[in-house]
This record gives sequence, structure tokens and C-alpha cells, in this order.
Amino acid sequence: MASTFNLNIVTPDKDFFSGDVDMIIVRTVEGDMGILRNHEPVVAPLAIGSLKIKKTGGSFEEAACSGGFINITEDEVTIITDAAEWAQEIDVDRAKTSAERAKKHLESAGEHVDILRAKASMARAMNRINIVENKYHHER
Repeated sequence: MASTFNLNIVTPDKDFFSGDVDMIIVRTVEGDMGILRNHEPVVAPLAIGSLKIKKTGGSFEEAACSGGFINITEDEVTIITDAAEWAQEIDVDRAKTSAERAKKHLESAGEHVDILRAKASMARAMNRINIVENKYHHER
């Protein structure tokens, strides 16, 4: 019996990923969750974090996820997210600029600053930077 399951990751712009995988690790709002074939059915909100996908054959690939929802069935997992990026697609300079901009908004938080939006922007930027740094660290 095959131990793989079908994974679909969908963003508003495109079908980010579709294929058979051995495992995926996602960050839900309750914490990290590892998913294998025959997982209990679950629908859960995703937090800003990484998607660690173990492709058939054993190699892991990591992507940034900006939050969303995951739907798990016995042999299929669907992730719906506003944005997903493979580590090699992330523009680190742009992410650092975004983090700095969010930091400045938070430091000068006046009545015209949307604090929740600035914190979310900071979290997305830091997630993207961390994913690239993790990839670089693991390749050494």
C-alpha cells in the first residue's frame, strides 16, 4: 500500500503545488502539525509559517506560507493560502525592506497606524527571511 497522498496548495494567483508527497509539516494557529497518509480528517486555520513538504523519494522542500486553511482527508490535503513561495523564489532584500518598514510603523504607532496590520506584515517578512536562512544553513 502506498504511503503517499495528494497535496494541493492553492493561492489566488495560481495552483502553487499539486502532487503526491510522503509528508507535510504545517504551522496551524495551534502549533506545528505533521501529516501523513490516513491522517484523521481535519480542517484548521494556518498561521504565518513554513510548509515543509517531504516529496516522494525523501527530500524535503520548504515554502513560506502567509496563513490560510488546511483541509485534510484520508488521502488528500488541500491548503488554501493568500501567498506561498519556495525558498529559492524569495527576494530577501525585499523581505528585509518590508520588515524594516513594519518595524518603523510599530515604533511610531500613533492613531493612524494599524498595529495588527503592521505586526502581520512583520511576521510575513520575518517568515520569508527565516525560510531562506534555513535553506542556506541546511545546504552548508
